[in-house]
Amino acid sequence: MEPLLLVLIVALVVVLGVGGLLLARRSRPGVEEDLRPTPPTAPVDTLAPETAPDVALEPEAPPVEPEPERVKPRLRDRLGKTRDAFTGVFSGIASRGKIDDETWDDLEEALILADVGVPTTTKVIDAVRARVGAEKVSDPERVVELLREELVALLTGSDRALGRAESGPSVWMFVGVNGVGKTTSIAKLAQREVDAGHRVVLAAADTFRAAAAEQLATWAARTGSEIVRGQDGADPGSIVFDAMSAAATRGADVVLVDTAGRLHNKVNLMEELKKLRRIVERTDGALREVLLVVDASTGQNGLAQARQFAETVDISGVVLTKLDGTAKGGIVLAIQSELGIPVKVVGVGETADDLIEFDPEEFVAALF
Repeated sequence: MEPLLLVLIVALVVVLGVGGLLLARRSRPGVEEDLRPTPPTAPVDTLAPETAPDVALEPEAPPVEPEPERVKPRLRDRLGKTRDAFTGVFSGIASRGKIDDETWDDLEEALILADVGVPTTTKVIDAVRARVGAEKVSDPERVVELLREELVALLTGSDRALGRAESGPSVWMFVGVNGVGKTTSIAKLAQREVDAGHRVVLAAADTFRAAAAEQLATWAARTGSEIVRGQDGADPGSIVFDAMSAAATRGADVVLVDTAGRLHNKVNLMEELKKLRRIVERTDGALREVLLVVDASTGQNGLAQARQFAETVDISGVVLTKLDGTAKGGIVLAIQSELGIPVKVVGVGETADDLIEFDPEEFVAALF
């Protein structure tokens, strides 16, 4: 046999043999080669979430509540006790139907019970009677209206603004007997001045009352004011002098001088007030106010205090405290009428906002 033919036959046999083996393997039951990629062991959406980092999250801050709007107190809401002394009389007069001697007696009694005082009461009643006669008034309700007009007229015409220096710090001295609320009134005025954007220095010139300087220092911290103080028993004059120097150096706007409480009939203590005033007056134009602090509940005794202090240190105005807690609010009229000293500030509560400027028309309206 030819060699070439033999090679071809051998190659054919090999090819046929390999093809048969492959065909037999593919036809074997239960055996199927899966050429697809192996799927993951679990679907992606069933995998456990990634562990969060171990960081403590701060709790969400609660919403900030806006501060309630500070509302100026109304005298009408705070003078209930004094108003009660008048309202019953006024309604009785209006229901009487005529104007007679009893009408005038009732009005006079109501004014005196409210501590207007006999001289001022007489002055007011005489003025109302004159107008009733001149206008030929016969309606009792008109008498009440005329009384209201006379009280407003009695209180108007005075400058009730707290004085300010044209340049440099304004000095306000506070005087009065013990227990009238002098230091507290200073603190409330300091708070009001600081709220208005003014720089305030407190002068602790009460060096005789135990812990007086500490009390004022506490108020200074609360109100954002500065304080100048000395040792117990130190010379009040030196403290006032130092306070004025400090105020000028620091560019302060107001110096509030707290003086020791003293009885108005103690000559030596009243002379000390004169000395303090002279020290302040060395700086031309600095002394703008000498304010007498009077407890409204003392009534006519408060008038006696005002008279004596006015003769000693030339009072420029009155701070009338505790007006909300007394039926003797008529002392405002007595001080104005008999001494010519205006009530500039009144206290009608415990908070700093309850020390307010005195408004004559609002005051009289509150009484009616």
